Amino acid sequence: MSATMTAAGLVLPMAEGESSHFPPTPGDFWQPLFAIPGTEYYFTRPMLLMAIATVILMVWLWLTTRQAALVPGKGQWLTEQVYNFGRNGIARDMIGSKEFMPFVPFLFSLFVFILLNNLMGIVPPFQNPTMARVAFPIGLTLLVYVVYHWVGLRKKGSIGAYLGGMLPSGLPGWIKPFILLLELITFFITRPLTLALRLFGNMFAGHMLLVVFIVGGWYLFKTYDPGLMLVAIPAWILGVALTAFEALVQFLQAYVFTLLAASYIGGALADEH
Repeated sequence: MSATMTAAGLVLPMAEGESSHFPPTPGDFWQPLFAIPGTEYYFTRPMLLMAIATVILMVWLWLTTRQAALVPGKGQWLTEQVYNFGRNGIARDMIGSKEFMPFVPFLFSLFVFILLNNLMGIVPPFQNPTMARVAFPIGLTLLVYVVYHWVGLRKKGSIGAYLGGMLPSGLPGWIKPFILLLELITFFITRPLTLALRLFGNMFAGHMLLVVFIVGGWYLFKTYDPGLMLVAIPAWILGVALTAFEALVQFLQAYVFTLLAASYIGGALADEH
């Protein structure tokens, strides 16, 4: 939800003597642009921002790699640093030096895609983190879910061997069904659920917090009460500080999501989970 758009929505009702819509609610995150003809579905603002982020990434990678040289320019150097971070700091560390290379393109794409969409929450004029809509983290999680189970099945050779590999060796026979049940819940329910909700929850809560301070300060300022107008200033200062902190959170959440995806792939490739 753009702070600017929200502020406009608050000021206009106040100017007409009506009640404001502050504080923001989850319903404010529903921002349809137009209905898709012949359907009950809408093309929304977050969908547009995700499309913009995709185009930005495509242009960035094309411009910085189309004339790749042994001595890189600034753009190529920056791209190589981000790529090396995903390659060495995530893929190789979590999967292992023998089997990590086939998964580097996937993990690199996942990291930069999530990061840019997260940063949409603080970059004007977008100010709208697309990952604050739970459907987008769920979609990315499904990709990770399919990849690491497919990798595990291909590594073990059969469903029975794959499921059997979830059990630690040396367990008494009577406890194996209970441990297998817990492992099945972890691998098929807990992991994808927490992976999606962690990213969604942090982006949603962080953006809501920014809106409260920035738009709340504007709400106080528009009361034209000297005392409340004075309080608006520290609210805005704190909003700026929280914006810088949110940038760090946005990076960390992209990193954590990709790191966990790599760890799940690495676990599926391991001889024993």
